[in-house]
Amino acid sequence: YRIEQIDEKLRRFRTRRESKLLDKLAKLGFTPKLLGSNDKKMIVEMELVDGPRLRDVLNNKNYKKYCKEIGEKVAILHNNDVIHSDLTTSNMVLKEQIYFIDFGLSFESSKIEDKAVDLHLLKQALESKHYSIFEQAFREVIKAYKKEAKHAEQILERFEKVEMRGRYKTKSS
Repeated sequence: YRIEQIDEKLRRFRTRRESKLLDKLAKLGFTPKLLGSNDKKMIVEMELVDGPRLRDVLNNKNYKKYCKEIGEKVAILHNNDVIHSDLTTSNMVLKEQIYFIDFGLSFESSKIEDKAVDLHLLKQALESKHYSIFEQAFREVIKAYKKEAKHAEQILERFEKVEMRGRYKTKSS
């Protein structure tokens, strides 16, 4: 519950930012195409990507294939300096390939830290929703990410530090 004027200003800013990012990402082929936007009305109109959410289909039989694709696509986002900030399997739609959706919290950044935090959030999301396979699944994500991401070594080093910042974490965790 924010002050109305602050809320409106923030929502307009986020609408503009999401539209700009969707426009930039259209060339990558795994995000919805931007059809139009109106920051005064705070509307982003985009192509409908119709298919099941990955959260509903990811399992111990198909995780290798899908997590490899996730790793490759996160690397492509990061190579284009896009931080999704909400990488969950609820924000991935399956339609011939995996589409990433919901760029409302996304932003542009070339910082190693931001990319490492993005990976950390993905790991947490996998652990939360897909706890029975999350370790193997995240390993597949990282294996593919390493192959595709520029500066993967630096990002993954920072990722380890981000992991250690978690509350009550120890070296053995």
